[in-house]
Amino acid sequence: MNFLKKISQFIDTVNEKIGLGVAWLTTLMVVTVVYDVVMRYGFKKGNIAVQEMEWHLFAVIFLIGAAYSLKKDAHVRVDIIYTKLSTKQKAWIDFIGTFIFLVPFCIIVIYATRNFIESSWAVSETSPDPGGLPGRYILKAMIPAGFFLLILQGFSQAIKNLLVIIGKENKVAQ
Repeated sequence: MNFLKKISQFIDTVNEKIGLGVAWLTTLMVVTVVYDVVMRYGFKKGNIAVQEMEWHLFAVIFLIGAAYSLKKDAHVRVDIIYTKLSTKQKAWIDFIGTFIFLVPFCIIVIYATRNFIESSWAVSETSPDPGGLPGRYILKAMIPAGFFLLILQGFSQAIKNLLVIIGKENKVAQ
C-alpha cells in the first residue's frame, strides 16, 4: 500500500505544480483581455493576434488545469445524492466512476484527436487569419497533454479511494 501511496503523492505533486503554474496564465489572460477591451473600445483598434491570444490562454488554462481541478475536488459534480452518502460510499462511486467514465473518455479524446493534431504538426499550422498567431499546432498539442494529466490524476484519485474502501484511510485526501 505504501507503494500506491507514493505513486499517488507523486502524481498529486506533478499536477499541483503544473496547476499552480497554469494558474498564473489567468493573470496573463486578464491583462490581455483588459488590453484588448481598452484598445478596441477606447481607441477603436482591434488586433487579431491579441484576440487569438485570449482564447489560446483560455484553452491552455482549462485543458492543462483540469487535472488540478480534479485533484482539488473542484470539478462540477451533481451532489443531490452524493452529499448524503458515507465516505466509503463516495469512495466507491468515485473509484468506479474513474474507470467507467473518466479514463475511457480521456482515452477516446486522445485517440480521436490524434490525426487532427498530427496533421497540424505536419504543416506547422498557424492561424488562418491575417495577423493571427503562429504555432497553432502547439495549442492543439495541449489536448492530449491535458487529457493525459487528467488520466494520471484519475489514477491518483482511484488509489486514494481504494485506500478508503479497504479501510487504510478515513477520508480521501486532497
